[in-house]
Amino acid sequence: MGTTNIQSPETKPAWELELESAAPTPPWIVPATVPAWESQKKAIRARLWELLGSMPPRPAKPMVRTISREDRGDYVVEQFEFDNGAGARVPGYLLLPKGGTAPHPAILYCHWHGDEYSIGREEIFQNTHTPETPGPTFARRGYAVMAIDAYCFGERNGKGPGGSRELGACGESTASKFNLWLGRTLWGMIVRDDLMALDYLRSRPEVDPTRIGVTGISMGATRSWWLMALDDRLRTGVPMACMTRYQNLIAHEALSAHGIYYFVPGMLRHFDSEAVVACAAPRPMLFMTGDQDYGSPVAGVRAIGDAVKPVYRLYGREEDFQNILYPGIGHACTPVMWKNLQAWMDRHLH
Repeated sequence: MGTTNIQSPETKPAWELELESAAPTPPWIVPATVPAWESQKKAIRARLWELLGSMPPRPAKPMVRTISREDRGDYVVEQFEFDNGAGARVPGYLLLPKGGTAPHPAILYCHWHGDEYSIGREEIFQNTHTPETPGPTFARRGYAVMAIDAYCFGERNGKGPGGSRELGACGESTASKFNLWLGRTLWGMIVRDDLMALDYLRSRPEVDPTRIGVTGISMGATRSWWLMALDDRLRTGVPMACMTRYQNLIAHEALSAHGIYYFVPGMLRHFDSEAVVACAAPRPMLFMTGDQDYGSPVAGVRAIGDAVKPVYRLYGREEDFQNILYPGIGHACTPVMWKNLQAWMDRHLH
């Protein structure tokens, strides 16, 4: 008896088969008028808050304790912590310039991830990922600078639901699971803390609350564009090395490039990340990404830019949205990016 040669069906990547079996993400359509867009933006924001989960409301006024105050010559450093109203104390730094005239413009600096759980807000005093130390550099340029430890980072590493035996990625995974059980997301809680930091930054008499920008690299970039999307009090944002469209990330089989903190359940049932980025319009935004950055596929970076630019065009502010790709650059902030960041902040905050 001869053998039968069974022709196997044409196979597709697993991601493609699974996406085909799911409801497609609705297409992105930019309204024709500013009022129509403003109405759509309101709906997008409401949906984003819903997807982030049922979080405790932010306290009307953060309960802040100043731990220390140190004069470093041309700027002063305050170390503080606030109660986030959700069972955690959030450590932070505030750098205040000694020169110039108060109230000063300010920058909320969001630290990156990079599996560097022990660093957190200390990034503002390091030049490991930036050509210069971010905090002192901007303080010397006349900015107040604030940075806090995100959940699972810096002093909060090992202070999650699993306690001190769960450090780093293990603690981050546990924190994510814990929040999902409570009907909310770790990402939502991270952003919530950032907004509380913004509340405190705006309350300081040394700071002009109308001139605050936000920036960061990698996870810090993502925190920056989500904060710009959710809160109009930020005047400008410069996210570096993380502009990710989720459908393109799936297509490039690159979900592993981002930690569990990054994922918001149900989002692709409604829209992709261009909807989030567009909510910043018409405030100035500068995105800078390397075209070799594995976690930000180029096709997705371009798709977001193509989708968001027309929203800025509705306001006659097309030049206030810049989406720059740097050839041959990976997941990094180069000297050119760093120079452009400073120039952008000076232009829109000074």
